[in-house]
Amino acid sequence: MAGSGTAHLRPAGDALLRVEDLTVEFPVGRNRVVHAVSGISFDIVKGETLGLVGESGCGKSTTGRALIQLPRPTAGQVTLGGSDLTGLDEESMRILRTKAQMIFQDPISSLNPRRAVGEVVAEPMHVWGPADKNAQWEMVSSMLEAVGVDPDSARYKYPHEFSGGQCQRISIARALVLEPELIICDEPVSALDVSVQAQILNLLEDLKAQYGLTMVFIAHDLAVVKNISDRVAVMYLGKMCEYSESDDLYANPAHPYTQLLLDSLPIPDPGIQLQTDVTDDGELPSPINPPSGCRFRTRCDRADDVCVQLEPTMRRVSDDHFVACHHPLVAVEEASVQISPASVIPGGESA
Repeated sequence: MAGSGTAHLRPAGDALLRVEDLTVEFPVGRNRVVHAVSGISFDIVKGETLGLVGESGCGKSTTGRALIQLPRPTAGQVTLGGSDLTGLDEESMRILRTKAQMIFQDPISSLNPRRAVGEVVAEPMHVWGPADKNAQWEMVSSMLEAVGVDPDSARYKYPHEFSGGQCQRISIARALVLEPELIICDEPVSALDVSVQAQILNLLEDLKAQYGLTMVFIAHDLAVVKNISDRVAVMYLGKMCEYSESDDLYANPAHPYTQLLLDSLPIPDPGIQLQTDVTDDGELPSPINPPSGCRFRTRCDRADDVCVQLEPTMRRVSDDHFVACHHPLVAVEEASVQISPASVIPGGESA
């Protein structure tokens, strides 16, 4: 299956995390496959936050889990700190996972209800050390304080005794206690109230500065992603369609799908006139049988025969802004377009 190109990738030695042509597929029934992630590429340098955004079902969370090989990708390469994770055996991968930790979407269900908070946060150290209980508690206490939870009060309490926002803070403490190089945040604020969302986002920003964190921030809310991300990758139906610095993406969207997402954002002004001309009447395709060529073409008013037959690849819009679209909203560097049978996605729709 053709990828979306690698023109947007920086030199290999510059990135802490580098992902090339990542593909994740799940068999469903007889001779049927869900194309969850299809040949995407991106990189992240140390201390940077990459926002991964798109509507539900686009493959964001699957991408985040595939980075730490849960599940292992069907194809592609994931390199963390110079180590190719896709080529490691189970024991080597278990060791490398200490360098990449995950914060899950539901803060309450991600914590063991049968263990006190002190034990939940200390659990990684039971495996990786230090073995001394007092040393463990000192580290747990320090991390709980860093995320704004009173360690003495929380030590012997259970997750159900805390609010959703407090549980998410505890989850963040657990993820940071091993001092990982990379944090993968899988929609960490979507289950929280708006006021609590702001607190958690500010906390992540403070911790990023304090500990020099590198983050992948997954969300479907573009407003949230804009506030926390240095660069943003927009996904649609398992493909990457736009990749840019955060401010430039929101100021100058180049892909029709990105523009559609931005148009759907509510504006906090009760006096503003609603836009009734923004519609999306196109067909919602299935990841089991995705459209040939450009996967967004069934919902795009710019689609033509080229979009049906040829998959777009990343082209440069500006210094750090790339788009995978045959008919982008802004001017891009010219690239030759040739239609050939090899360009059509195998098994995809042809009309």
